Amino acid sequence: MKNKRKWLTGIILVLLWLFAGIYAYYSYVTQDQRVERNAAVEKARQDAKIVSVNNSWKSVWDSIYWVVEGTNADSQQVMVWVPFEPVENAPDTVKQDASVHTELLNEGINEDQMRARIESDLPNVDIISLRPGVYDNQYVWQLMYRENDSYRYRFYRFQDGAEVGQGYTLPGK
Repeated sequence: MKNKRKWLTGIILVLLWLFAGIYAYYSYVTQDQRVERNAAVEKARQDAKIVSVNNSWKSVWDSIYWVVEGTNADSQQVMVWVPFEPVENAPDTVKQDASVHTELLNEGINEDQMRARIESDLPNVDIISLRPGVYDNQYVWQLMYRENDSYRYRFYRFQDGAEVGQGYTLPGK
């Protein structure tokens, strides 16, 4: 009986040590993302007067943006595009002397409306991700999806959901 208890205690200690190591590794790997997100939220709070944050996304296409969705001081839902600039071997930083772009969510297409539109226009695709971003100097929803054995990107204007550009197909294996 004592021998079983020692084995059980040893196994539990090894599992705790393993989980602690995984958590430490995850924290280390994601620390730059957290620093960038916190900087974007702070910039959105300062410039767009956001009082609460619902969601945030990083967008990297033509340039780097963090998009913050939240509620402003007037209790309106807003999307705020915060431009970033790359920094080598460090987290990206908020672009100096650049202003944020703010849109009221009810004056554009929200995520649920965009998903419904995509499912109606492209009924047999698997949506991999849908995130706000910037494409061709326009504020857009960036769709990545799988159709048959191909991965593709499409862009839809945030204001009205109109498709922007031709889209892209990622090269095969």
